[in-house]
Amino acid sequence: MTPILLDWSALALRWLHLIAGIAWIGSSFYFMALDASLKKRAGLPEGVSGETWQVHGGGFYRMWKYGVAPPEMPAELTWFKWEAYTTLLSGLALLVVVYYLGAELYMIDPAKAELGPWTAAAIGLAVLVLGWVAYDMLCKSPLGNDQRTLALIGLVAFPLVCLALDQVLTGRAAFLHVGALIGTIMVANVAMIIIPNQKKVVASLLAHAAPDPALGAQAKQRSVHNNYLTLPVLFIMISNHYPQTFASPFNWLILALVLVIGASIRHYFNIMHAGTKPPWWPWAVAALGFIVAIWIASFPATPPPLVDTAADERPATLAAVEEIVQGRCIMCHGQETHWPGLAHAPKGVVLETPRDLRIHAAAIRDQVYQTHAMPPGNVSMIEDGERRLIARWVDAGAPPE
Repeated sequence: MTPILLDWSALALRWLHLIAGIAWIGSSFYFMALDASLKKRAGLPEGVSGETWQVHGGGFYRMWKYGVAPPEMPAELTWFKWEAYTTLLSGLALLVVVYYLGAELYMIDPAKAELGPWTAAAIGLAVLVLGWVAYDMLCKSPLGNDQRTLALIGLVAFPLVCLALDQVLTGRAAFLHVGALIGTIMVANVAMIIIPNQKKVVASLLAHAAPDPALGAQAKQRSVHNNYLTLPVLFIMISNHYPQTFASPFNWLILALVLVIGASIRHYFNIMHAGTKPPWWPWAVAALGFIVAIWIASFPATPPPLVDTAADERPATLAAVEEIVQGRCIMCHGQETHWPGLAHAPKGVVLETPRDLRIHAAAIRDQVYQTHAMPPGNVSMIEDGERRLIARWVDAGAPPE
């Protein structure tokens, strides 16, 4: 596949992934808010657990919810599932196009493990499959009856998966695959639990039998999990544009904070939609968590020199920085790229002239010294001393001499 076609394929898949995600998450948020707003009132038909009135677009809507199922099936019934399935399928296709076909650039770090592209891809896919199996077994175990225990296990397990992946893959691939794992769990909840359980209820009604209430309870449990996981997975989806998250040596800890922040915000809105006054503490937790994440990300990935290298002894001049960039970065960040699969310099950042270096000085420091996001997987084998030299030059004001 040519670089230009690869870029357009990734763009089309990303657009589809975004559209499907908006549709899925939007309906999920709506139904959680709808469910929380239901009130039990006198005079409701038998089996109706709650009612709510809403107004939108100049019209009034009156909605009932049956505790288990209505006494008979309606002629038409809308199922909300394809939004979730399309989100997963487009996300997996995007993983293949961007990460698995570009594994040498985005997934493999030779300093961590000597992996081939297929091995790196197999590790990523194995995490998605085994992660769902472990989660599903946990939910069906006795521990699944305690939502708080499940939440604590998830708060520990997801960061540990990130930490484990970070030992063999790039930080970007590790962080992204935890997001893909969470997304896979959410879609599998729909495909493997929620929809099948609803179909069993429908089959019981058609057979004039009483539906099993446990089916609805199990589906509700997974729906609640999806609700609280939504905001963290959205954060991870956009995090690949911000190396302070995935490329930090403490990306697993930042991930744990993101889980807490996202769940806190959703908890606030869940309480608000229930019609009660929500507490202030979820926003305090979210703000504090974000501040702590910024503080954690402030620690540079480049260690201080134990022994001064040749680069540490060199004056931090523009000429010295230009020499490093020409040797380590220009293969991707030139007017003409020389890396297979890249049609253009990433994000249009060209670093060919002294003026280019000074314009992008702060970003270069962040990507090269602070986070090690560049070069991806350290494909050009830049040395820590060279990273420190670039930081010294930027910290001195990026002087032109």
